[in-house]
Amino acid sequence: MKVLGLESSCDETAAAVVTGEGRVLSDVVHSQVSLHAEHGGVVPELASRDHLRNVGPVVMEALARAGLTLGDLDAVAVTHRPGLVGALLVGVQVAKGLAWASGKPLVGVDHRMVRGDAVREEPAPEYPFVALLVSGGHTALYRVDAPSPDRITELGATRDDAAGEAFDKVGKLLGLGYPGGPVIDRLATTGDPTAIPLSAPMARKDSLEFSFSGLKTQMAEWVRREGKPEGQRLADVCASFQSVVTSTLTKKLLHAAEVEGVPRVVIGGGVAANRELRERVKTMAKERGIRAFVPELRSCTDNAAMIAYAGALRRAEGHSDGWDLVATSSTALPRSTRKGRGPRS
Repeated sequence: MKVLGLESSCDETAAAVVTGEGRVLSDVVHSQVSLHAEHGGVVPELASRDHLRNVGPVVMEALARAGLTLGDLDAVAVTHRPGLVGALLVGVQVAKGLAWASGKPLVGVDHRMVRGDAVREEPAPEYPFVALLVSGGHTALYRVDAPSPDRITELGATRDDAAGEAFDKVGKLLGLGYPGGPVIDRLATTGDPTAIPLSAPMARKDSLEFSFSGLKTQMAEWVRREGKPEGQRLADVCASFQSVVTSTLTKKLLHAAEVEGVPRVVIGGGVAANRELRERVKTMAKERGIRAFVPELRSCTDNAAMIAYAGALRRAEGHSDGWDLVATSSTALPRSTRKGRGPRS
C-alpha cells in the first residue's frame, strides 16, 4: 500500500508518501517560520494563504521524490482536525480534489492521534503506551491502546495555554524573537536553573492537567521588576523557566504511566525537540523502570509522513471518508472519565 499524506494544520505545508509498513518514500515540508517571525507568532490568515501558494508544488515534489504518479497511490490521507480551520481547509480541499481526480479513497486523520504515535524507530513502542503531546497548540496526555481514534484516550490536558505557546511568549518577552523555544533551549545550556524562583504550575500530585498561563505571568512580573536580562543573567532566566516547564511535563507524563499501569511512554510534538525535556524523560523514566521512546528531531515538527502512515493504518482496517469530510478545530478523541479530573476551561 502506498498513501499520499497532506498536512496543513498550522504553519507547515507538507506532503509525503508512505507505505503500509511505515516506509517513508518521500517527505517534503515547506516551513512558514520566516513568514510569521516579524509578527511574533502564527497569523492564521497569512498561514492559509501561504498553504494555498505552496501546497501544489509540495505535493508534486513528494510524488516526484517517491517516483510515483497519482495513479500509483492506494489512498490520499489528510489532516482534517484539529488546527487552524483556514489552514486545514486548504489541505482538506486539495486532498479531496486529488482523491476525486485519481479515483482513490480519501482518509481523514486526526492530528492528535498521529502525534501520540510519532516515533520512527525500530523497534517501535508496543501498545499500550502513554503519550505526551506537547507543541505550540497542544499539551495533553493520552493512553494509546491502538492506532485508531477510538482506542486513544485523553488522560489530561492544558486548561489554558500550551507549553510551546508559553515558550514562544516568554521568548518574545525576553526579546529573543520567534520562535522563542529553540533560542531558550540553546541559552539554557549555560544557565543556572535555580537562578530565579518560579512556582511549578498545576503541581498537585494527583492531577494530570496542565496550566501555563500563571507561569507566563510570573515571568512577565519578573521582567517588569528586574528589566530584560542580558548575558549570563539571560541564560540563567532561560534555564530557570525551561527547568520548571520540562520538570512539570516529565513528572506528569510518568505519573500518568504509573496511574495507567503502562510501562512505556512516548513524547511527540514540537516541544519534544527540546534538549532538556528529552533528557529528563529518558533519565527519569529509566529510574522508574519505564521505557521511554523519544522521536527523531525531524519527527517533532509537523510533517505529512505521520499523516500518511496513520491514513495507511486506517485504510488497512477498511476505513475511508466521503466528500463531506470537514476541517474543524476540535478533536474527536475520547476523554478519560477517571475520577478527580474535573472540567477543563
